[in-house]
Amino acid sequence: MSTVPIPSPQALRLGYAGLVPFVAGALLVWIVLPDAHPYATMALSGYAAVIVSFLGGIHWGVCFRDGAPASFGWGVVPPLVAWIAVLMPPYAGLVVHGAMLAACYLVDRRMYPRHGLAAWLTLRFRLSAVASLSCFVGAAGA
Repeated sequence: MSTVPIPSPQALRLGYAGLVPFVAGALLVWIVLPDAHPYATMALSGYAAVIVSFLGGIHWGVCFRDGAPASFGWGVVPPLVAWIAVLMPPYAGLVVHGAMLAACYLVDRRMYPRHGLAAWLTLRFRLSAVASLSCFVGAAGA
């Protein structure tokens, strides 16, 4: 198991910048005109699906690095759930995305320490909390 440093300033900046589409998307769902509403909800749902899929992919990277085959199985669950959520009406799909973001964090909270990644959990919590909340706020506006 290799040592992974604490999140770099670049990782922090990129992580927090990645919240902009979540927060902006949730806000747009509430303020756009009715004609644009489907585009705002679709944009938020699509971005959430990309991020949920990315979180699943992290498990494959950890598996390749550390030879932890159990991570392969979990790694495919988030993208499959995100795909289904994108196909759902936004009021339901965004709730699924928000719940999946929270579920990914909970799984990572158990998995990261075993693989020397515990230093990332504070950032992961912050990002997951804002992203999940944005999806729930967007669902409420859908």
